[in-house]
Amino acid sequence: MRSTLPSKREHLTVTATEALDWIGMGWFVSLLVEDARRFIKRKDSDAGEAGRALEELRSSLYNEIRTSEGSKHQQQRFCGPVVAMTFNFVVAVSIILANKLVMGRVGFNYPIFLTLIHYVTAWLLLAFFKALAVLPVSPPSKTTPFSSLFSLGAVMAFASGLANTSLKHNSVGFYQMAKIAVTPTIVLAEFILFRKTISFKKVLALTVVSAGVAVATVTDLEFNLFGALISIAWIVPSAINKILWSKLQQQSNWTALALMWKTTPVTIFFLVALMPWLDPPGVLSFKWNINNSSAVLISALLGFLLQWSGALALGATSATSHVVLGQFKTCVILLGGYLIFNSDPGFVSLCGAVAALGGMSVYTSLNLQESHESQKLKLNAEDSTDSDVKITPIV
Repeated sequence: MRSTLPSKREHLTVTATEALDWIGMGWFVSLLVEDARRFIKRKDSDAGEAGRALEELRSSLYNEIRTSEGSKHQQQRFCGPVVAMTFNFVVAVSIILANKLVMGRVGFNYPIFLTLIHYVTAWLLLAFFKALAVLPVSPPSKTTPFSSLFSLGAVMAFASGLANTSLKHNSVGFYQMAKIAVTPTIVLAEFILFRKTISFKKVLALTVVSAGVAVATVTDLEFNLFGALISIAWIVPSAINKILWSKLQQQSNWTALALMWKTTPVTIFFLVALMPWLDPPGVLSFKWNINNSSAVLISALLGFLLQWSGALALGATSATSHVVLGQFKTCVILLGGYLIFNSDPGFVSLCGAVAALGGMSVYTSLNLQESHESQKLKLNAEDSTDSDVKITPIV
């Protein structure tokens, strides 16, 4: 009988074939493993790059929102001089109408208390913004002394309170004449405090503006001794208030809302102290019905917007430009009443308003020209700095 067992040769042949099969399969498996490793490594690298990009984006957003430098950059980016001054102009005209309604038709003849309501409303809104974590971050306390913030809050109380008191006891013409005196006061104060000078062309343009406003409002002059004393007392705090607001925002990393949050409590304290001295008695007996309360609330909300827009304008321009903007509002209201409502302020007043608007146009043009030249010099300085950096080849 023939044995059914495989021969030795066949056994060896089968074993070699299987070995080759196993070698080929192992090589194929090793290729799959290597490809899998490369794929996983590439995915890990992609995930790492995505994570780094996400971290950089988060850091960028944090710097833009939760740091004083980023907050100031955002304010400068979205609220330039034109936007800030337009915003302030619209709100200022609106609050004039609202305050006429409150002090005239409603009969709320308590200017300091009305100013206090404005600032308390502003502080409550700022506290609400802070609770929602949307209030801009303040710079470190070591960069700005507390005495500067305290002085700004105190000066703001006197400037705002005395302004409303002057408006109550004086005619609009006398009030505007007092505002004219703020312009040379700012120029003189900036020269004494910071040695800041302005060109002769600007001085001439400001002189034309002041003379034009004086002529435009001279027909509405009514002298009152107490009102005149209040106006004189208001001029210096008003000038210092504008200078400090502009300086802290332009030379430090303060934004308008952050500075308002720090100074408003001090302003409220001094307004409470001023109220018994300047307001008439009887504020507690005022009838707080729905209509009266609504009018006061609208005035308070506009007061917050006025303070915010004024701070933005001072941060984007200068104290002198903000005063010129206030005089521009007076001339526009006068000319608007003549053109739209057929009021007749007189030929002399109209000529004064037109002359003032011409001087304001020249002053604004000079400011824009100086700003353009300063930016050009800055760019040239940066280019010269970059060209000085040379790479020395290694020999």
